[in-house]
Amino acid sequence: MTIPRPYDAVLCDFDGVIRFYDQSELTELERAVGLAEGTTAKVVFAPEVDMPALLGQITVEQWMEAAEAALAVQVPREQARALVTAFVKAPARADEDVLGLLRRAQEHVPVVLVTNATLSLEDDLAWLGLSHFADEVVSSALVGVAKPDPRIYEIAAERAGVPLGRCLFVDDREENVEAARALGVTAVLFTGLPDLETALAPLLG
Repeated sequence: MTIPRPYDAVLCDFDGVIRFYDQSELTELERAVGLAEGTTAKVVFAPEVDMPALLGQITVEQWMEAAEAALAVQVPREQARALVTAFVKAPARADEDVLGLLRRAQEHVPVVLVTNATLSLEDDLAWLGLSHFADEVVSSALVGVAKPDPRIYEIAAERAGVPLGRCLFVDDREENVEAARALGVTAVLFTGLPDLETALAPLLG
């Protein structure tokens, strides 16, 4: 007897699930100029600063300039530039354990990356050797909508070729998970590898 699949596609976030950054150099710089740890990230990710980049309306360079200007309210402009540069250029790595699980899932269903990203995503994936990893990539900068906007989930399901209700969605941000659930998606908040293992267990057996 064949056990039916629990879902027909996996929609997966990128940053905070697959890609992680080493921000130690940035933390040291923040301390050196008298800023609390995480100050730069708060400024960089403020909606008025990063949303135009995530919607593909401005380049990464323009995003950096906007972040510098916002941060320059707290520190001199040169220091603001150094902090934003350290943030953007922080070393990144892909979690091989997460990728291993997703590759196993790909033996059964399509895996679609659904990410709020800038126009540099294609280059970032290439640098990590992941250009051909996902079956589809839905980047907010290319589709013009960002999570938690319902439309980005609809686009991802369309790219996967399955109904939303037959998708598993994995993300590290609660608001994105809740938005997916509101559309009838099986959604999981990622806090570490065990969350993904549990979510994929019915598929992988």
